[in-house]
Amino acid sequence: MASLRELYPIPDIDPCWSVPQNFEAAFDWDYDDGRKHMMHLYQKGKDMQWDALTRIDWGLELDCENPMGLPDEVLGIYHTPYWAKMNKREQTEFRRNSQAWTISQFMQGEQAAMICAAKIVQQVPDLDAKFYASTQTMDEARHVEAYKKYLSKLGLAYPMTAPLQELVDQALRDSRWDMTYLAMQVVIEGLALAAFGNIRELSKNDLTQQLNAYVMEDESRHVAFGRLTLKEYYPQLTQAERDEREEFLVEACYLMRDRFEGRELYVDMDLPVEEIIAAQEQTEARKLFRTMLFQRIVPIVRDIGLWSDKIQGAYAKMGVIGFADVDYEKLSADDEKRAAEFDEINKTRREGYVAEVAALGATAAE
Repeated sequence: MASLRELYPIPDIDPCWSVPQNFEAAFDWDYDDGRKHMMHLYQKGKDMQWDALTRIDWGLELDCENPMGLPDEVLGIYHTPYWAKMNKREQTEFRRNSQAWTISQFMQGEQAAMICAAKIVQQVPDLDAKFYASTQTMDEARHVEAYKKYLSKLGLAYPMTAPLQELVDQALRDSRWDMTYLAMQVVIEGLALAAFGNIRELSKNDLTQQLNAYVMEDESRHVAFGRLTLKEYYPQLTQAERDEREEFLVEACYLMRDRFEGRELYVDMDLPVEEIIAAQEQTEARKLFRTMLFQRIVPIVRDIGLWSDKIQGAYAKMGVIGFADVDYEKLSADDEKRAAEFDEINKTRREGYVAEVAALGATAAE
């Protein structure tokens, strides 16, 4: 099978991206029993491992015209005059490319998360945190595997967007372990969870729904890991250190908000990039989508203690300050519940298939 990179419609993409590293690997010689809450999360991480090849029903088909089974209203361009000017063939091609671009960004983000989790294993000083970050590294590898397989079925993929690449580069280059947590565990994964959830709930395609539901089940734990660790660590910082992290956080949130503009998609499809982005950003649907992305991030930021006037002012300006009171534990519990529902659907489907085959065999034997 061809490599996924060969499916990129954008030419001359480097086969490898190397980020120079400058940090110390920390060994913990205490080998103590660890913090109760962290060891509980580690145990949960072990218990909830799964196989991407067997848990997901890869026999499910994708519609060539609307692979993810999403309403066109989720497309940023749909609410602008440019969509109405397209004929049916052009709309179908745009829809397919847009969905491939979205899933590609999920896959690219999961590889970044895998590398960041491996960095955390090396850097974080406490052994219990190293234990959990090790389970997360495996989780992220599984997510990359699953999204890669999905994109192979779709037959189209896109490289990482510039805003995501910029934030990942900062997270990997920074020598302070907590900055990797802040960038990846809180901002990137928190925003990704909201985007996964949007697709999980709106998609009418079974394969798309279950893939995102299973990934969300893991990602909820990853964000909880960042929350637990930073909530304990940040009270120890000086005011100057806190100010630096809050400045980084505001910049990171703007970068992640802009990662869904879709510039690469419009360039590839030879559409007027700046005009379309300017038009779609003025629509109420786009404003609602950009607001929804912060549903998971804002309550975590408040919980870890980075809640100065600067942060609150930035979130108020973005129109997302209202998410501060969201019950994150309830959202996580719902993520696990939804994944279990898809497990039950797959189980019923497999049992029905076995019964059907058995019935055919019995009929043939008569």
